Amino acid sequence: MRAGVLAATLAAALTTPADGSVDPVAAAAPRADFEPPPAGSYRLQRIQPIAEARLLDVAGQWRSLSSVTRGKVTLLTFFYTYCADPLGCPFAYVTLTKLRDRALADPRLASAMRIVSVSLDPTTDTPAAIARYGAQFAIDPRFEWRFLTARSVPELLPVLEDFGQDVSVETDAQGRPTRTLHHMLKVFLIDRDGIVREIYSLAFLQPEVMFNDIRTLVAEPAPG
Repeated sequence: MRAGVLAATLAAALTTPADGSVDPVAAAAPRADFEPPPAGSYRLQRIQPIAEARLLDVAGQWRSLSSVTRGKVTLLTFFYTYCADPLGCPFAYVTLTKLRDRALADPRLASAMRIVSVSLDPTTDTPAAIARYGAQFAIDPRFEWRFLTARSVPELLPVLEDFGQDVSVETDAQGRPTRTLHHMLKVFLIDRDGIVREIYSLAFLQPEVMFNDIRTLVAEPAPG
């Protein structure tokens, strides 16, 4: 049901005017016109485990990927600090901040979930750069929002491949990868055991649906 309704919603939102430009107001807010099922009334499938990796945090310290994708329900997305596409990172961050704010209204939920943002461009998005960028989102100590980057593009590519994050790769004259380009917006919902349970593309970035999915995983009993 989700796919059909949301595809129609997105198509309507992305209708372009005669000059070929995208209306930023319409493009920034495709929304579903149906009521999502109540939280806990359904079960999300187990899509895939996350492979271990090492990334850099805002202080330039190594962090294992498992340390920020286990123990809490996690929303993970890939981003550029300089992305200005209204259907790209800015759109994702409007949605994610809404979810953060809703979670903060419930202390139990706020402590049970986190958001993780991983840069797609380690060359530009250094630890210092993501620290400056992340300061506008990680604004409340009651909620965990992590910003990470890689040491280099070659070290980032296996992480992107594991997640199935679509990108094109820019290379230098020697064929060495230097930057990732033109990523497809995705947000990954990960359970407390580090298993991907849902993948939201642009049409599925519906805060009400995502919030119910998060609450469903938070309420899910621990295995065993």
